[in-house]
Amino acid sequence: MTTIASFDARLLRVPLIRPWAADVTSVGVIATHVTRSDGVEGWGFSWTPQIGASAVLALLTEDIAPVATGRDADPEALWDPLWRHLHEAGGGGLTTIALAGLDLALWDASARATGVSVSSVLGRRRDGVRVYGSGVNLHYPLDELLEQVQRWMDAGLTAIKIKVGKPDLAEDVERVGAVRALLGADRDLMIDANQRWDLERATTAIDALSQFSLGWIEEPLRADDLAGHAELARRIEVPIAVGENLHTIHRFGEYLRAGATQIVQPNIVRVGGITPFRRIAALASAHGVALHPHLLPELSGQLALTLDGEPWAEDVEDAGFGDLGVLRDPSPVSISSGRLTETTHHGLGLRFREA
Repeated sequence: MTTIASFDARLLRVPLIRPWAADVTSVGVIATHVTRSDGVEGWGFSWTPQIGASAVLALLTEDIAPVATGRDADPEALWDPLWRHLHEAGGGGLTTIALAGLDLALWDASARATGVSVSSVLGRRRDGVRVYGSGVNLHYPLDELLEQVQRWMDAGLTAIKIKVGKPDLAEDVERVGAVRALLGADRDLMIDANQRWDLERATTAIDALSQFSLGWIEEPLRADDLAGHAELARRIEVPIAVGENLHTIHRFGEYLRAGATQIVQPNIVRVGGITPFRRIAALASAHGVALHPHLLPELSGQLALTLDGEPWAEDVEDAGFGDLGVLRDPSPVSISSGRLTETTHHGLGLRFREA
């Protein structure tokens, strides 16, 4: 049996080119490195915007590394025992974000051991996936928002997502209407409320905004509000998308069984890595629900190539690892004319600079 010989992690604080809010000006990347008993190495990462990166690092170095060392290096065999080990600190959230750091490194090592990419190991089903432009842009003035949308159009993107949730609903209507007018009728437009509304506000807002032919409304309510999402789904016709703040397959299962979502968007790091992400993808497929991975296109784009259905990749403007200049090697993916494809690489192809 191949085992984990050593595992370590280090924290990188990465300033954002375009701050996501006044208090979200950086992301934390916790770069991880595993060495197996056969000498094969693997590299992975955990990730969190602004908050919690030091806590994730502590979980990795103090609670995961000592328990994982000497155990089976098969990520699918190791994930559940480690999740149970960490459960006293929480079933999801910081614990699953930390678990991703080891899980990704083990998948990377598994693919590098045979000289192929992780998507080849998992079974690539397509050569490319559609990309939608995404921006944390609720604080942008309208003219700046429209300039951003125009950049996406000029880059060949045919689907975009913008933020909503202004205190005055009339301003949301003005902004979404202006974006739709610029896009025209043939491009897809989605909106994201980032959990800003309650049930009644969401009902009113979506009723006013649905005139703009929306592909989905993302996180209209607090992600913890399962009953609210189920009720909202009964009230509106716009599909509801959730998932970036659901951390376990159990939560995804609750939403799917309740009919509270029509599109799921798991973040591969937040759910604990590739191992649980694949289980969530299988569950979504069994329910006939579309899955579009959340953020991190250099990672999620690779996994999207292996999924059922027609997954999309999300590209937040100026927020990719390549854009932020933190990768040691060329990006493992390329985005051109609204499509994401892989470049030639081994493993995940994601190794981070020392500084």
